[in-house]
Formats: sequence, structure tokens, C-alpha cells
Amino acid sequence: MFMGEYNHTVDSKGRLIIPAKFRELLGEKFVITKGLDHCLFVYPMDEWANLERKLKDLPFTQKDARAFVRFFFSGATEIELDKQGRVLIPPNLREFAKIEKDVVIIGVSSRVEIWSLDEWQSYSSSAEVSYEEIAEKMVELGI
Repeated sequence: MFMGEYNHTVDSKGRLIIPAKFRELLGEKFVITKGLDHCLFVYPMDEWANLERKLKDLPFTQKDARAFVRFFFSGATEIELDKQGRVLIPPNLREFAKIEKDVVIIGVSSRVEIWSLDEWQSYSSSAEVSYEEIAEKMVELGI
């Protein structure tokens, strides 16, 4: 399980050091793709395979399902760690997530999310106001 929050920077070539705790769980190869809320989602290969199977089962006749699958897979890239524990984030994904230099890497159970620091702070500030409402909805879902 991925958990925790880490602050890092992207170098001028677009490389980012992945926290050691996350590297162990991700393995040497993993998938990075466009996430929701303007962040990047990072999946270990086995988790990506599970997700791919579920997305394949969505009805392609539904417009929303097609749009989501296109969005999700069009940005997906298989990534490898270098010897220093860094990954090269493709320019299109850096642009999508508004990543320039400072980033926040968070563990979210079965995946890792990479956020630009500004986007993470903005998201956190706006979500903080509604955490109680979110908690109430989670209770309704049995959590």
C-alpha cells in the first residue's frame, strides 16, 4: 500500500526522484498516466493490469465510458527507473499536470499521485473545507 507525502523537484530535463519507499512497491517498470484533478497517476504493473481489465469491460457504446478510457490510456506511458531512482516524466504529462519544478508525491493506497506543488496546495485548501461533507458521504458508502 502506498501512503505518505513527499516534496521533491523536477530537474531541467524533466527527471524526478521517486521516494525510496515507493520505488520498492512500484518495481523497476511502472505506468504513469493523466490523473484526475490535474495530477498524474502512477501504477505498479500488476495494478495497471487489473485496472486495464476493468476499463476494458466498460461498455464502449456509452459516450462517457469511451471518453474516460481515451483520456486515461492516451496519456499512459511505461516508465523505468534509472540507477539514481529517477524517472523521466514525458513533456505532455508535465504540461497536463502543470509540473515545472516543485512537486508533491503522495501515496494513495494502490497508486501514487504526482502533483505540482501549486496544484496540490490549491486542491488541499479547497478540499479542506469539505472534508466533513466527504466524510459523511463515506459513511453512506459503508466506510
